[in-house]
Amino acid sequence: MSERLSQLQDAVNMQAENFCNSVGIIQQFARPSFFPDFEKKSSPTRDSSPGEDYPQMFAQLIARTAKDIDLLIDSLPSEESTPELQASHLRRLEVENQEATQKLEETVERGERLLKNIQKALEDIANAQLYLTALEMPKS
Repeated sequence: MSERLSQLQDAVNMQAENFCNSVGIIQQFARPSFFPDFEKKSSPTRDSSPGEDYPQMFAQLIARTAKDIDLLIDSLPSEESTPELQASHLRRLEVENQEATQKLEETVERGERLLKNIQKALEDIANAQLYLTALEMPKS
């Protein structure tokens, strides 16, 4: 669970960074607003047409990060999760782990038998080649 909480914290931090960056882009490329009662005259304006579609990009980043945050929150244990439920879940996972271990051990044993058969076949081939080579050699 602590790993999920760390992931959730990272996602929230990423979302905060997305918001800050999007506000910075808005400040950089937004057109200035003029207020009639404001005494300061117009200042030089910056280019208000960014080269990329920043609003679309940040909207997608924010939406994707929000979806990730929702998924992480949904994966956290609920408040109704009691120690008994968690213990039964752990017992079920232990049984699944033991079954997977048994399957892995059987697969390894089968692989070792196949390896021995292949090594025996290669040894027979090598011996046969040596025998044929010895027969073909001229006798002096």
